[in-house]
Amino acid sequence: MTPDLRPVSLLPPGCHAPTAQAGRWAPLPYADMPRFDTQRLLAAWPRLHAGNPLPPPAPGPLADGWVCYHNGEFERAAAIGLQHGTDGLMLANQATAIYANYLEPRETVRLALFLQVAERAAGHAAVEPGNAHALFWEAYALGRYAQGISVARALAQGLGTKVKTVLERVIALEPHHADAHIALGAFHAEVIDKVGPLVGCMTYGVRAEFAVALFERGLALNPSSASGWMEYARGLLMLEGDSRLPEATRLYEKAAAVVPADARERLDVELARAGLAD
Repeated sequence: MTPDLRPVSLLPPGCHAPTAQAGRWAPLPYADMPRFDTQRLLAAWPRLHAGNPLPPPAPGPLADGWVCYHNGEFERAAAIGLQHGTDGLMLANQATAIYANYLEPRETVRLALFLQVAERAAGHAAVEPGNAHALFWEAYALGRYAQGISVARALAQGLGTKVKTVLERVIALEPHHADAHIALGAFHAEVIDKVGPLVGCMTYGVRAEFAVALFERGLALNPSSASGWMEYARGLLMLEGDSRLPEATRLYEKAAAVVPADARERLDVELARAGLAD
């Protein structure tokens, strides 16, 4: 389920084209989505960040970078974030991770970007150990990297325990972090799918009922999460197989019906539509 990657020029006002040296990221291929300036961004911030309750930036260059991110200009957003030190790391890591997950067509580059995010976020968390948002992007990037190299191989390397521990820390620090609940639910489901419920419980502390409860909690916190509905659908299929296909289909239909609030959500909705078409 990969979105159409045909290039479309979608540079938003205030965002400049990447330099030739850095201009290797694929552009967003959709134009039918909301567009933001700083004022509209800050007004919509609670909805845009319902899944990861990050405080809004003050108006200024960093806020302009978030405008680029929500408008789908991920490379420019990441570059702006990296120009603002620790304050910009959240933007840089989020823009890089979301781009890598949805748009980067080269698998080696995709995995390298996830490792880059994980390393930056881990460094940030080392300086600010109570920063739930830095920890979340470390776990997100490691989790996607693990999926890319295969969950079984990642578990053998100890990445599974790391991802689980970090996500549990995120939830302890920020109980309303919907995306962390959904990511941890997906972790439980994937480990059970790969090693079985008994080994999963004894070795990694994962259980099917925990996965379902985490999905339900995350979606209660952010019912507009198209990605959350899809992760829940995949989780049910991993946990219980084709007997849950009607329910998984219904969850994909909920995801496809979400009205996207920004570029990332537009990508999620397209994935849901593609999943229903398969």
